[in-house]
Amino acid sequence: MYILLVNIPHPAIGSRIPREQLPPFGLLCVGGPLIDDGHRVELIDAEFGPMPLGDLVAEIVRRSPDAVLFGHSGSSSGHPIISQVSAAVSQALPHAAIVYGGVHPTYFWREILVQEPYVQAIVRGEGEETARRLMRAIAQGGPLGEVPGIAYRQAGELLATEAAPVITDLDAYRVGWELIDHARYSYWGGKRAVVIQFSRGCPHLCNYCGQRGFWTRWRHRDPVLLAREMARLHRDHGVEVFNFADENPSAGRKPWKAFLEALIAEDISVTLVGSTRADDIVRDADILHLYKKAGFERFLMGMENTDEATLRLIRKGGATASDREAIRLLRRRRILSMVTWVAGFDDQTDVDMLRGLRQLISYDADQIQALYVTPHRWTPFFRIAKDRPVVQSDLTKWDYKHQVLGMTRMPPWRLFLWVKLIEAVVQLRPRALIRWAWHSDPKIRHAIRWYYRMGRRVWLHEVSGFLFRDDVRATGQTVAGYLGAPQDHEEEASRVIRGRKPAWRKWQLGRVERR
Repeated sequence: MYILLVNIPHPAIGSRIPREQLPPFGLLCVGGPLIDDGHRVELIDAEFGPMPLGDLVAEIVRRSPDAVLFGHSGSSSGHPIISQVSAAVSQALPHAAIVYGGVHPTYFWREILVQEPYVQAIVRGEGEETARRLMRAIAQGGPLGEVPGIAYRQAGELLATEAAPVITDLDAYRVGWELIDHARYSYWGGKRAVVIQFSRGCPHLCNYCGQRGFWTRWRHRDPVLLAREMARLHRDHGVEVFNFADENPSAGRKPWKAFLEALIAEDISVTLVGSTRADDIVRDADILHLYKKAGFERFLMGMENTDEATLRLIRKGGATASDREAIRLLRRRRILSMVTWVAGFDDQTDVDMLRGLRQLISYDADQIQALYVTPHRWTPFFRIAKDRPVVQSDLTKWDYKHQVLGMTRMPPWRLFLWVKLIEAVVQLRPRALIRWAWHSDPKIRHAIRWYYRMGRRVWLHEVSGFLFRDDVRATGQTVAGYLGAPQDHEEEASRVIRGRKPAWRKWQLGRVERR
């Protein structure tokens, strides 16, 4: 089969502002096994440009593939665009099988199959093995019901097969690096870059996160094999920066330490950027020199908030004392610390925001990423927030960088003002500016200055967007009314889904009709 993987252009701030582009790692993970099965596989990355949707559809139609596979790391915020493009492609290429995978379709497969009849099948959960079996069944005209981990339509019924087994050997499926031109992708200030993955899943139970539900359990790649693959990408393709896709690669100290040592043994000079928990940094205080020697220049730590009561609400499982210590330990090893700080919890007040600002300043992290709490339906937090009002009806804005929930004690404009003020004060405090100007490590100084250049553009873009483009107001919808009732994505029983369209789907239909 001729299979076309499509990475749609995404309007999220993180996709547009940096003027740099990372490859669509999830699609490459699916593409490698399909190539090994003998299929002709190509990738269209419409993030470059970005490509206008009409041009993207025309290019897909020009290539006339047998199957078009859509997926996007933006998940829910990317869905309206995938919906629009796949509808146009299906109309122009009725013979092409439209397949859709990722987090959002895994949990919204019923709604998608009802509202979007052009979608032939949905891959639920991990895609490598499921996509192989699905493409084989489509190519051979076999029964889709024998493919675990999919949802599809048959004789007017919506059917979901049994859940696919968890992939225990992540090294059994290779990444399709040959699908991209490495020279086109950069990060960290113009350095050739890729996304890489050591592990999947997370052992922790934070209720705002869907990692545990989607990946089911924490697993990791062979440390030596991954180090060898990264060294090959560096030597053969000039890759300088590896951005880890893992939420928590260091969850297992023994395999993580083995990976660091294996990468050091490869003797390559690269930049590593990743995310982890502050607890793991504190735990690994005695081996942080290996982090630095391997090439780590920054860790993003999801601290989420500086208020202990809020941390208990979201079941973060961390402590502010660990957060502070992790920042101190990273700085001692000349590794940048970036902390996420989430706003928009229902009962936050001006006093809470001021206290948060003071605490963030006292933490003295190198960088901050302020986000808005977002109640995705696949997270336990959805049940906590299901009755809260929605103030952002554009699903493409559900990207953590736009406020989507109304608050009891604060109107949207005031929360936005607080968030922008906190970002500015924390990043422009004297200590931060001194590091920007005179950090003794030239690589870290480069990283700091690159982040400030990008952050300035993001900050100004968000301010102008709130003032002139975003429609933030009461919609009359609650979270449950807007997204619909949650369903267990592992449910094996077949059923027919009928009923009203979710509010976000009504918005998308109206938008398409107006165009």
